[in-house]
Amino acid sequence: MKNRFRSILAVGSLCMACAGARAADIASRPTLTLEGAKALAGAAIQYAEGHGAPGAAVAIVDAGGVLLYAERLDGTFQNAATISMGKARTAVLFGKPTRVFEDIVNKGRYSMLALPDIAPFTPLMGGVPIEIGGQVAGAIGVSGAASAAQDDEIAAAAASEFVKQRAARDAQVIVVPRATVDAGFARDARLSSGDGFRVETSHRQGPGEAEVHVHDTDIFYVQKGSADLIVGGKVGDERQTAEGEIRGSGIVGGDTRHIAAGDVVVIPRGVPHWFKRVNAPFTYYVVKSTAP
Repeated sequence: MKNRFRSILAVGSLCMACAGARAADIASRPTLTLEGAKALAGAAIQYAEGHGAPGAAVAIVDAGGVLLYAERLDGTFQNAATISMGKARTAVLFGKPTRVFEDIVNKGRYSMLALPDIAPFTPLMGGVPIEIGGQVAGAIGVSGAASAAQDDEIAAAAASEFVKQRAARDAQVIVVPRATVDAGFARDARLSSGDGFRVETSHRQGPGEAEVHVHDTDIFYVQKGSADLIVGGKVGDERQTAEGEIRGSGIVGGDTRHIAAGDVVVIPRGVPHWFKRVNAPFTYYVVKSTAP
């Protein structure tokens, strides 16, 4: 069990090292996903209905201000949806709640009303940014409640609940029992997953199809057996099997890497790879990372 634990630690350390090597070239920042946007909107709708709001339109945008999800309660005036989008975009692109800008304008800085000519700007209460680790990952906008103050109350409550639940999830330590791990090698299984990663067990009895993962970096730790892995080159008879996933009959060209028990292999996203020859039983851990 100690060896197994050390192996997982080694793979995890390698993941961090690979991420660190790229840090000088690009910046990584959190951003809301569609799943996160739906959870955030759900919290807002639940709060609105539980606090007597006569209506509400909720819009969620990602870190770049692109609309991810919108929902409008029955009976809410139609333009509330468009207004909620404007509030969300303003909150995320300025990195501040829109109540700040409504207050500034009300105090006489009317020159800010010219901003829509050059940048998205809706200075109305009800837009709140979502901050993760000190960075803005998206925003929520709410319109159509009983008042501007209630718009803001709903948005702030939903944002707070979302961040709180995410923090609790991130702090959760996951231990996968050995029996589950052993069973996973027999059928390929996902052991754990989180924002930007998945940990899986896998096995091969023989050669497989060539693969290209557009979004995932594959990190293998070989537990048992050996194989000839072809990397690079061009996938033959390629076809798309899912969004960001390409399969094919084999690889033309490429380099051959012989891998065996104890080896760690890192295959960056977008690189074709193919298990051309396998000495079974061949089992390995897979860490799939979507981090930049």
